[in-house]
Amino acid sequence: MIGRPTRVVLADDEARYRDTIRELIDATPDLAVVGEAGTGREAIAVVGTSRPDVVLMDVRMPDVDGIAATARLTAGAVLPRVLVLTTFDVDDNVFRALRAGASGFLLKDVPPPQLLDAIRTIAAGESLLAPRVTRRLIAAWMDRTPPRRVLDGVTPREREVLALITRGLSNAEIEVTLHVSRGTLKTHIGSLLAKLAARDRAQLVIAGYEAGLDS
Repeated sequence: MIGRPTRVVLADDEARYRDTIRELIDATPDLAVVGEAGTGREAIAVVGTSRPDVVLMDVRMPDVDGIAATARLTAGAVLPRVLVLTTFDVDDNVFRALRAGASGFLLKDVPPPQLLDAIRTIAAGESLLAPRVTRRLIAAWMDRTPPRRVLDGVTPREREVLALITRGLSNAEIEVTLHVSRGTLKTHIGSLLAKLAARDRAQLVIAGYEAGLDS
C-alpha cells in the first residue's frame, strides 16, 4: 500500500520550466505537485494554502526573491523543507538561501532521477549538500566575510564534530575519525543543533564556516 505522496510546490518564474518539472513529478506515484508560483510573494501565499512537504525554490525571482521567500517560509508555522534551484553551483544567492533556512540546493540541469531523489531526500528530513560544491560555494562567500561566530556553550568534542561536518565528512566517516559510536555521534549532533539553533546539517555547515572551522 502506497502512503500519502510527498506534496511539492514549484516556485520558479519560468513557466516552461515549471511545466517540465510538473510533468515529471506527475508521472511519479510517490510525489505530487500541489501548487505553483512565479514569484516569491506567490510562493509564500501558495505554501500557506497548500501546506506542502517540499518547496522547489528558484533563488532568482521577481517581486520577493527566493532568499526572502525562503526566510519567510522557514520561520512560519507550516515549516516546509526548501530545496533551492540554481543555474550556477557557485552563487552568492544560494549561500544566502542556505543561511535563510533552505535544506539544500540543486542545479537546474540535473538529470530527472537525481531531482526526484533530491525531493525525497529533503522530504525525509535530510539535507542535500554536495560536499565539494558546498565547500567551494561557502568558501567563496566567507573569503569576503571573515569568521565571526562564537560557539557559546559548545564543548571541545562537539567542536571537533562540527569541524568535521563543516569539512563535508559523512556520519560514518566522523565515527571512524573520532572513534565514537553512531549513538554517541547522534547525541553530539543533536546537541549542536540545539545549541546553535540550527534546523539541519546545512545550517551546521554554515555555522562551522562562520566560526572558522573549515581549515
